[in-house]
Amino acid sequence: MNSFSYNRAQEVFAAVEEVENNPRAKFIAGGTNLLDLMKENVMHPTHLVDINQLPLATIEDNEEGGLRLGALVTNADTAYHGEVQKRYPLLAKAILAGASPQLRNMATNGGNLMQRTRCYYFYDTATPCNKREPGTGCSALNGYNRIHAILGASESCIATHPSDMCVALAALDAVVRVKGKFGERIIPFADFHRLPGDKPHIDNNLQPDELMTGIDLPAKGFVEHNAYLKLRDRNSYAFALVSVAVGLEMEGDIITDARLALGGVAHKPWRNQEAENQLKGQPATEAVFRQVAETVIKGAVGYEHNAFKILLAQRAIVRTLQEAARGTGNHWLSNGIVKNI
Repeated sequence: MNSFSYNRAQEVFAAVEEVENNPRAKFIAGGTNLLDLMKENVMHPTHLVDINQLPLATIEDNEEGGLRLGALVTNADTAYHGEVQKRYPLLAKAILAGASPQLRNMATNGGNLMQRTRCYYFYDTATPCNKREPGTGCSALNGYNRIHAILGASESCIATHPSDMCVALAALDAVVRVKGKFGERIIPFADFHRLPGDKPHIDNNLQPDELMTGIDLPAKGFVEHNAYLKLRDRNSYAFALVSVAVGLEMEGDIITDARLALGGVAHKPWRNQEAENQLKGQPATEAVFRQVAETVIKGAVGYEHNAFKILLAQRAIVRTLQEAARGTGNHWLSNGIVKNI
């Protein structure tokens, strides 16, 4: 780890100005990802701006009838918050599927959105990686790519986004609130993260001089019919090979509204609105769910070691839709362990 200077910010715009004036500065809150990257010599900020004293650690009602999650609220406090569990059980399930209790006690909501890929080659500084060093190449394309993307990838990068929380936020149609020197703006969650294209080193559409202040959840939380399934190599402290977040509204056996997002398969949480529309007005049957799964996975491309994820994702979509349709409500987390693949 290289040496760096440090300052504790007391006000949002002062923090933003401090980072704007130093291109190699980074905000730090929980530090659960940034400090790892610094210790591994992947990132080399010369100045850290501690934002933990900023007034961004509350959960409160927003103007649209939903909840506003402060960027500095920890993942644990968010998942166990009474209003989140009552109104957004899908989000609570997804958060508690991620990391470990110790990390969730430190990691913040803002940091969860900002975390970087866990691609082996991104962390291995001895190998080429366009995300770490643009223009050097993607070692995963012809390397060991078992955990990598099957949707939305490019010749420049096949890394995936590692978050569980973000998959649920995508399904819930959340909005990200940010502040910069020109004031405040909101970013629809679908537009926050980027696909790699030819600039995989840029993970999201947050500007360098902007700070995330909160996440707005809409009023609709799919309380009665929701499910989160995470398929991984072990039951704790493992990232998803495939994860699925589903929220349904139903009248009897007929689906009237649907949200579906995938994790572990792309550079960002993956939603397919064609598939969601395909569910509306349909009965909750396995045949319908299989057709929808085919729509979601349309265009998927597997590589030498991860082609199995295409079928795995289809099966996971069907299983999660079935669980949501049964009316899981506030029942606890769905899990799956992938063996011998």
